[in-house]
Amino acid sequence: MSPELLALLLVLLTWLVLLQGFPVAFGLAGTALLVALGAATFGAFDLRLFGGLPSRFYGILTNDTLVAIPLFIFMGVLLERSGLGEELLAAMAALFGRVRGGLGYAVILVGTLLAATTGIVGATVVTMGLISLPGMLRAGYAPSLACGTICAAGTLGQIIPPSIVLVILGDTLQGVNAQAQLAMGNFAPEPISVVDLFAGAMLPGLLLVALYLAYQAGVAVIRPQRCPAVRDLALPSASTILRALVAPAGLILAVLGSILFGLATPTESAAVGAAGTVLLTAARGRLGLTLLDEALRGTLKMTAMIYLILLGASVFSLVFIGLGGEAIVRDVLHALPGGAAGALAVVMLLVFLLGFTLDFIEITVIVVPIVGPALIMLGVDPLWLGILLAVNLQTSFLTPPMGPALFYLRGVAPARIGTRTIYAGALPFVGLQLVGLAAVAALPGLATWLPRLLFG
Repeated sequence: MSPELLALLLVLLTWLVLLQGFPVAFGLAGTALLVALGAATFGAFDLRLFGGLPSRFYGILTNDTLVAIPLFIFMGVLLERSGLGEELLAAMAALFGRVRGGLGYAVILVGTLLAATTGIVGATVVTMGLISLPGMLRAGYAPSLACGTICAAGTLGQIIPPSIVLVILGDTLQGVNAQAQLAMGNFAPEPISVVDLFAGAMLPGLLLVALYLAYQAGVAVIRPQRCPAVRDLALPSASTILRALVAPAGLILAVLGSILFGLATPTESAAVGAAGTVLLTAARGRLGLTLLDEALRGTLKMTAMIYLILLGASVFSLVFIGLGGEAIVRDVLHALPGGAAGALAVVMLLVFLLGFTLDFIEITVIVVPIVGPALIMLGVDPLWLGILLAVNLQTSFLTPPMGPALFYLRGVAPARIGTRTIYAGALPFVGLQLVGLAAVAALPGLATWLPRLLFG
């Protein structure tokens, strides 16, 4: 069997293994090792390539950019327990709930603010599912609309910085871009960083927020019975609104403002945000040894999972490249009709379809290193590519049947809310995601204007 066929076999076997529910890190590394050993017996793979694994692992474990991941996770876990989400939802619901669709507007706006402070989808969906879903159902909202709004608002943490997706994607694209530029003979390429992706994601993220709000407004006009006004809500006082908004505004300014204005790196700003979250939790009288223990244990588990996946993906990519898989992908994408546009469209469709079965980390660490160099060599702007992938990956969080946000809400929704209802509520927002993706594809400036304005 030729090395090229073995490379394709590796991809197919890995996908089948992951579909069986095996842990991602061990599925990636184990399948790659088995295929490599089998290929070596036929002289199709050089086992000496594994001598480079220690340096690859060391580079991942000492990567300063990736240190931001546990800090952002720690922020999300603590904020979930600080009462910030409850205060925001209560204030926004009281402010907007007296108009048709008002509770939906409140959920979307709170999801936006929480996304800009935590970047953790699970915590946001669970918090809003526990607090806002019962109130929306009591107010007479259609269950599918309520569920879809909560899931969609919760996934904004995937695209609005600070976002763990953008951290992992930015770090991956940095290496992919350098690899592609070297292949083209450019030995001093313009680097792409996580900071660039943070800035580039701002306008697409706000575009999605606008689409969600417009959809909610459209439902309120066309089918008002699905999102009635709550007439008996008392308007909150100015002090209540300020108290609810000051904390997230301060965290957004400390974390996101320091990054976008060049005052700190993502890792440094994440450290500031983590410290600020500890102070915020203490100010609410909820900081104790038990809570810190839970937060640290949760952070350790999630961080270990992410790093293991990155290490497993490193083994997979080494074997795939060693079998010549990268050359196959490059030749296929170069041969597609339509040039760069055609190749990009095929990759975006592939990522969208993979979102039905794989999560964002798996797609990022498997697909991006394979297709990224070929697309960049075709002339695709790496920053634009990164934002397109980020918006597409966010869609995977909402897409039935495997969208994680749907499962988060399923875990806290009342028993009378069926899984089919949650799926039905998410589908219109998946359509809005595709509209947003098409807009960024048609107008690259949505992704590139702000980074160029801020960083030149």
